[in-house]
Amino acid sequence: MDKSANRKEQIFEAAVHVFANKGYYKATTADVAKHANISQPYVYNFYKSKEELLLAGLERSIERIVHSFSVISGNKNNVEEQMIVAYEELMTTRKKEILLQVQALAIRDTDVQRVMTQGLNRVKDFALGKFREAGFENSEQKAAMFVARGMLCNVALALDSKELTPRSIAGKKNG
Repeated sequence: MDKSANRKEQIFEAAVHVFANKGYYKATTADVAKHANISQPYVYNFYKSKEELLLAGLERSIERIVHSFSVISGNKNNVEEQMIVAYEELMTTRKKEILLQVQALAIRDTDVQRVMTQGLNRVKDFALGKFREAGFENSEQKAAMFVARGMLCNVALALDSKELTPRSIAGKKNG
C-alpha cells in the first residue's frame, strides 16, 4: 500500500473510532484529524465531507459482514452456527463499525438511509443464499429472522448488554 493509501486508511479508521465514541453529530472532522495526528484540512484531501467518511464506514462495515459470510459453507446442521460465530468475531474485532451502523439507523439523511437499506438487503440476500445452499425450505424466513436477530445483537452491543449475545438471541447454547 502506498503512503497516500495508508494515510487515507488512517483517516478512515480514525473517523470510525471518533464517530463510534462521540456520535456522528457531535464528532467533527477536527476530531478525526486529531485522532489521526494530522491537520484538519488534510482530511479533505481524501474525503469531501464528514458524511462521505460516514458513508465509507458504513459501506466497509457491510462489506466485512458479507465477506465473513462468504467463506462459510455448510449444511442445515451447521451453517447458521458458522454464521453466528462469524458475526461474534466481527462484534469483537470490529465493534466500532457495528456501533456506527446502529447510529446510522437514526440518521434521517437520504444517502445514509440508502446505504443502510442497500447494506441490510445485501446481508439478508447473502444469508438467504447461504440458507438456500444448505437446503432449508424456509430460507426466506430463516434469512429474515437471522438479520432481525443480528440487528438485536447490534442494539445489545450498543447497550453493552452482557445478557443479550448472538447465541442467546438465536436460542443457542454457548460453546
